[in-house]
Amino acid sequence: EMSASLVGSEMCIRDSLYIALCAAGLLSGATSCNDYLETSSPSTVDKEFVFSTTTTKWAALEGAKKSMMNAYTLQVFGSGLYYAADIAGSDIMRHPEAHNNQLGRHIPEGLYRNGTEVGNYNLLIYQKEGTDGAYGALFDVIGKCNAITSAFEEEEGFNEMMAQTKPTDESQIYGEAVALRATCYRELIKYFGDVPCPAEFGKPAGGIASRDSIYDVCIEQLKKVEPLMYVLGACPHYTANAKNYYSRTYVDGLIGRMALEAGGYQTRRGDIKRVDGQGNPLTFETMGTANAGAEYGRRADWQNLYNTAKTYFKKAIDNSGTAIFHDTDPREKDNKGRVFGNPYQYFFQQMHEADVTYADESIFEVPYTQGSDGGVTTQSERSYSLGRASSGGGKNAYPCKAYGQGRANPAFYYGEFDPKDLRRDVCFTVTGSTGKGTETLIPLVPNSKAAGGGICCNKFDENRQAKVWTKNQRRSGINSPYMRLSEMYLGYAEACAALDANSAEAKTYLTKIRNRAFRTPAEANVDGFIAKEGSLLKAVIDERGFEFAGEGDRRFTLIRTGLLPEKIREIKELTRRMLDGLESNGYYTFENGNTISSYIYTKSVDAKTEKGYRLTAQCPEGKENDPVLYPSWRGQNDKWEAYGLNYKTDTPLTNVAIKGLFNKLSAEEETALEADGYEKVNWGKDLANYDDEYYKYLFWDYDYVKAPIYLWPLTPNILSSGGFENGYGFKNK
Repeated sequence: EMSASLVGSEMCIRDSLYIALCAAGLLSGATSCNDYLETSSPSTVDKEFVFSTTTTKWAALEGAKKSMMNAYTLQVFGSGLYYAADIAGSDIMRHPEAHNNQLGRHIPEGLYRNGTEVGNYNLLIYQKEGTDGAYGALFDVIGKCNAITSAFEEEEGFNEMMAQTKPTDESQIYGEAVALRATCYRELIKYFGDVPCPAEFGKPAGGIASRDSIYDVCIEQLKKVEPLMYVLGACPHYTANAKNYYSRTYVDGLIGRMALEAGGYQTRRGDIKRVDGQGNPLTFETMGTANAGAEYGRRADWQNLYNTAKTYFKKAIDNSGTAIFHDTDPREKDNKGRVFGNPYQYFFQQMHEADVTYADESIFEVPYTQGSDGGVTTQSERSYSLGRASSGGGKNAYPCKAYGQGRANPAFYYGEFDPKDLRRDVCFTVTGSTGKGTETLIPLVPNSKAAGGGICCNKFDENRQAKVWTKNQRRSGINSPYMRLSEMYLGYAEACAALDANSAEAKTYLTKIRNRAFRTPAEANVDGFIAKEGSLLKAVIDERGFEFAGEGDRRFTLIRTGLLPEKIREIKELTRRMLDGLESNGYYTFENGNTISSYIYTKSVDAKTEKGYRLTAQCPEGKENDPVLYPSWRGQNDKWEAYGLNYKTDTPLTNVAIKGLFNKLSAEEETALEADGYEKVNWGKDLANYDDEYYKYLFWDYDYVKAPIYLWPLTPNILSSGGFENGYGFKNK
């Protein structure tokens, strides 16, 4: 998809130039642990040549974006630190494996046991050196962007370009470099807090900078380039459907994101001078008590930043270009009789189509090519780490292995998701794949793949691809959604509600999101939802939780909104009540009417004969008692035979029928099910059997008062080369 976004015969020229630029050292990867902060590098091609024409400038930008693909995939939006904590570390999500089996993930994910484990943490488990780690990979991209922006800023016509009233190729290139650099800083701040800030190519970074000043500077730079960039779909350099570049729409959304985060709550170490982008001292509104010399708080001028967020989220909404928010599903039924009618699921289905397509609602997607292209494999983590689990082998399976790092907290799945919310079954599923073309219930015992770990993410499932890659794992080609319109709606609503507790605009955009997720406005019941949440602002934040459940958004959202302590307490208490009910009575009924029982009943069935298809869609209204169709969006690919699977029968038992998943069965019902071939299997009983895993280790020992330590330590080599030390109690050796 990366190459598909280029237009015309210039693509071949740029490929050749890209090779030359790599030789110049301006686009190549770092060669040592601190090369990503180097001020210059030897080159065989001078800078005047590299940036001599618009074509070479595009090639330089493509080089920086290529490096960013590595950071997205292996560090901040695929595996790496995102995989280790973002996916699983919130009230909504958890990990699949036993706590003590994966301490490198579970300790930082759980806030380092109220901060007491920071001194014992092995620095090098997930934070690697050089461009093998998030820190080095992101600074590698920043260095390339600085080279591009510095070259522009040194040109005689730079001020004239910045005074334009319309975008051009030149201003788009410059703007994309600024946007890419700001994106890197946003990720660095999220993971490490305060970091160096090498502002220019050729000049040293000069130690650690206050994250608050970095936010301010990036936001101001983005504001300046925003009018000089093309709205999504309008840039003549890219195909009209491309969504893998940094458009004006993206920049508007990025300003909104960074402004909310800059004005939100974060944990800050106490040994850094806190200044804004102009160098002026800042004051903070703090919450709770200090932890290892760090405090949890937000800037006293947070309202200014929220007003910025409000302005630019609305710009993204009003200038959305080719991004389209579907509030109805353009699909109805297919020729096999499957019912769709879920516009929320339609977004994710679009990412399961051909490589050259992008989802309508996306503003930016991280693009992946399926399988192998010219002998170069493209690792794709969506279905492997954040998709529906599969116990298939690493090669030649149906589908191949999917680890499934993202699992739902059972109390959230059962107790918080409204049973009528169309998003629930898109977000999560209780079944996975065996890897042999059949569906299997995922036990709630600690484990990985479909062998255990419990309720897993369902937004990315290779069973749903138009064309499946069965040769090996991590090659699905499913794109990663990085920014979409629903976030712009909810970000705008959040900024409005934070500034005005009764904002009509906030309610309007909350309603747009919530109404899409239910069959009727009456079921969405926006007023009732706001009343239940206690305020319009909290309703917007929790609606965001449902909208992005399982995508790694929730953790930092709770941190920056100051709701982390409250939400951890709520999920811990709800989990305790659920476990106590299961242990005492064999079931527990939640306020929304869902009941989780110690046992449920399952049976493997031939869904293709029974229904006409194996891969199910939305359960039709009134068919919730159908054990194959409900919960929705599961089953198996209809055509595994076409990929070489031999079931050795024309009527394979491919699907799992489930009874008693959300209601307590009577003794008479259980007897009838057993007579019909159903098997009684452990369900909630396994939660009770693993009480420590589901309760004790859920944010272990967090006291809801001390500043949460959610950041990552820097490695000894980074510290020694940078001339600074870790904060938050982390080791320096």
